[in-house]
Amino acid sequence: METLDFGKNCVIGLSPMDDITDLPFRELCKSFGADLLITEFIASEALNREAEKSERKMRFTPAQHPLGIQIFGANEEELLQCIEIVEAQHPDFIDINWGCPVRKVAGKGAGSGILKDIPKMLHITEALVKHSHIPVTVKTRLGYDSDNKPIVELAERLQDIGIAALSIHGRTKTQMYQGSADWTLIGEVKSNPRMHIPIFGNGDIVTPQQALDARNKYGVDGILIGRGAIGNPWIFEQTQRVFRGEDVREITVAERVEVCRKHLLAAVEFKGEHTAMFEMRKHYSGYFKGLFDFKQFRIPLVNTTTLDAALEILSRIEQHYQ
Repeated sequence: METLDFGKNCVIGLSPMDDITDLPFRELCKSFGADLLITEFIASEALNREAEKSERKMRFTPAQHPLGIQIFGANEEELLQCIEIVEAQHPDFIDINWGCPVRKVAGKGAGSGILKDIPKMLHITEALVKHSHIPVTVKTRLGYDSDNKPIVELAERLQDIGIAALSIHGRTKTQMYQGSADWTLIGEVKSNPRMHIPIFGNGDIVTPQQALDARNKYGVDGILIGRGAIGNPWIFEQTQRVFRGEDVREITVAERVEVCRKHLLAAVEFKGEHTAMFEMRKHYSGYFKGLFDFKQFRIPLVNTTTLDAALEILSRIEQHYQ
């Protein structure tokens, strides 16, 4: 059984998010101190038919190691078939998404939909572990619903069939992203004396202090930050500082604009202007969170469809808040 050793007491990683954790954004997060990166989730079926968007999702730069490529699907043959395609990219590991709760994924028995059928989940996972030449990890949830949270026992069984690490989001499938993430069961998995693979926790970590509290209280080997990183790649630098007992530095408006501009330009180069302008809308609020009277800039920024117009608005933001 292959295990993953990241050489740190507690790894801070970027949690995979569709249309968010693309190559340009991962590059930024790495530059600001993310220890671990995972791609957006990629459908096994789309990889097998060589869909351009799915192939683009797998791309990464050498600087982004250690990195995992995340795949999802419900069909064992399709998942096995795509392993070689993924391995050809030379990631450090393959991550299986057994955690996505959205209907278009879970409704087909993929993502967290598989938590309705634990035997199938274990069977497919074991087949992928045996077929892969590199470590295989799993990201999942506490269980399917409030009456079914088998994660403590499930973690043991996943470890026994050979996964190299386990990431747990502290909600059930039916919770989606509502309510609060429950880290108690994540802590129980980590404190289980039978467990020896790395355990990563995920859910509701949006500040460095929350990451520190989770590390100290639950003893996890790593923390994956998702929504707290959107438009906020600095959260990794700030969390690393807090872990070292240092003060968190203030991010100036000039730096916010500079990094947002860099992100925008890289996204346009990577995906083309039309797609990049649409997907960057998800990041703008994060980049300029907390700025007084920002609405006058936010609305035109999220509505613009051209790079030149967006760059002009960013310049005005910098000048306004000098």
